[in-house]
Amino acid sequence: MKTILITGSGSGFGKAAALALAGRGHHVLATTHTDSDAKKLQKIATQKHLNLHSFVLDVTKPADHKKIMDYDIDVLINNAGMGETGSLAEIPVDKIRNNFEVNLFGPLELTQLALAKMIKKDTGTIIFISSLLGRITSPFFGPYSMTKFALSSGAEMLRNEIKEITKNVHVVVVEPGAYHTGFNQKMMNKKYEWMQENSYFFDQKNQMKTSETNRFHYTAPWWQAFFVRIIRMLGK
Repeated sequence: MKTILITGSGSGFGKAAALALAGRGHHVLATTHTDSDAKKLQKIATQKHLNLHSFVLDVTKPADHKKIMDYDIDVLINNAGMGETGSLAEIPVDKIRNNFEVNLFGPLELTQLALAKMIKKDTGTIIFISSLLGRITSPFFGPYSMTKFALSSGAEMLRNEIKEITKNVHVVVVEPGAYHTGFNQKMMNKKYEWMQENSYFFDQKNQMKTSETNRFHYTAPWWQAFFVRIIRMLGK
């Protein structure tokens, strides 16, 4: 049994991973962005008699980061994330900055705290959930894609650095494509929250909405391929 902390467990990959790993007998610390999500997940876990504890951990808040120091974590899965979309020619930079806080800086700060214990005991695994959009570019996905490019490259560099001091602490990056969890549609629609009539692309707004409806290929059931990879990483 391993103690596994997963961020962003309120929905999508994080929620499914938390329940699946707890179902395999692991002690899962399933953190969420809101208290309501934590309570909902805890209720499900209690009904299923799972060894799962859910609580709020906002990856952008240093005070919340310190919560992980109360646990002896074997595996940290940096799953929490959000996505801003829109042309880099006009998207408010603060939206990009916040996207980096959630997708890159927050996970890195959590990782440093977790690594301090893992390196000391000479065992542990850090998993970063990145994206295929961290390897390829697509119009209007720049704000999100930049964070994942940075995350993927940072994870690779960290992996090589840790190898210099230990062979027993592992760093892994997972880059899923577009799965039908609702995250991608929500992300694609984010740009319409701030695009005004003076937008360079306002005239293409309706066309963009139509073309993006079936932009991605979805697999079903979506969770199988993804979690087979996670479970294999944990030696199962």
